[in-house]
Amino acid sequence: MTSEQPNEHSARATTACEAALQAVIFDVDGTLADTERDGHRVAFNRAFAQSGLDWNWSVATYGELLAVTGGKERIRHFATRHAPQLLNQTGSATWLADLHNLKSTIYANLVLDGTIGLRPGVARLIRELRGAGLRLAVATTTTRSSLDSLLLASFGDEAGSLFEVIGAGDVVADKKPAPDIYHWVLRQMKLAPGECLAVEDSLPGIRAARAAGLPTLITVNAYTADEDFAGALSIISDLGEPGAPARRLGGQPLAGEYVDLAQLRRWHRQAVADSDP
Repeated sequence: MTSEQPNEHSARATTACEAALQAVIFDVDGTLADTERDGHRVAFNRAFAQSGLDWNWSVATYGELLAVTGGKERIRHFATRHAPQLLNQTGSATWLADLHNLKSTIYANLVLDGTIGLRPGVARLIRELRGAGLRLAVATTTTRSSLDSLLLASFGDEAGSLFEVIGAGDVVADKKPAPDIYHWVLRQMKLAPGECLAVEDSLPGIRAARAAGLPTLITVNAYTADEDFAGALSIISDLGEPGAPARRLGGQPLAGEYVDLAQLRRWHRQAVADSDP
């Protein structure tokens, strides 16, 4: 065997492994943008006030409510404990839907006004992945209208063509941490879990992605920084930018200053290797 043969074999193996990563599936709230504390929470409180409710969700209270995924589900959970009569009245389902729709409209206006921007590295990475021909998708519990507003404000005319598949809102009955939204997205894309990588920010998110069999990268935020993300590929502060490095908090190492396609492929190869019997 010549000295060149092992190198040629390694190159072929690397190429084959890299081809195994076909798609990246993104969560939205807390992952693409820090939408929760100064976006959704503010919109909920304004909707409550406009509806004559004396509810006001503090930063701490909203942090606790994030354990309940889905906006309507969050309202229902809070009302069950603090105003059950609202859920027992005739037309409660319509009341709940109308309140949530009002909140979604207020949130969309916050986004379009520029109040909420993308997290570091998000726009850069999405454009790099698109340019390299990777398939992109979204798996989120947020409403489609809220997502569309964020994408339009952040990407302009590009917004409609970024993601091949968008699983949002009530497209499935059981929301994260149930894996249903990921199963739905995978079916639409006709891909196996091992051909994809998920990007999440929370415990319900990683539990949903991992239950569906997807290797998962975690980018923490103020609400999730102290959570235990056992099983994540890597846990980082954000995706990072040139000159503004991401910080690795756990899991596999980050090779450079920021997350790029090469880094995702590196992590994905390791996940595939670790899953082999």
